[in-house]
Amino acid sequence: MDLTPRPFTVTTRQEAAAARRKIRDFAAAIVGPETAEDVKLMLSEGIANVVSHGRGDPVVTITCNEKALRVEVHDEGPALQIARRVDHGQGLNIINELADRWTLNTDDTGTCLSFEVDRKAGA
Repeated sequence: MDLTPRPFTVTTRQEAAAARRKIRDFAAAIVGPETAEDVKLMLSEGIANVVSHGRGDPVVTITCNEKALRVEVHDEGPALQIARRVDHGQGLNIINELADRWTLNTDDTGTCLSFEVDRKAGA
């Protein structure tokens, strides 16, 4: 049975709050409640980056397999680079510290920030 939520678009602050809760609740069953809070924080940073630097509404996708939980945040614009940095705040630094792996890719369709956290034994 696939319990992975379908991709969803975040267009309002209320939807962003609902997205964070949805991801946290889903992640808690996969990676445990403490790591789920980290996932929620990383999602918040990803959505904030789209609002600050992106184009269009963020589309959030969450998937998981036997090894890891993966979250993707897509938007329609290129990644903003300031002084040769992809991030002008601390968002990507936070993701770098909390995620087991992450990427930021830009192509003709927009930008995708993805991050993964490994599943822990017993979670």
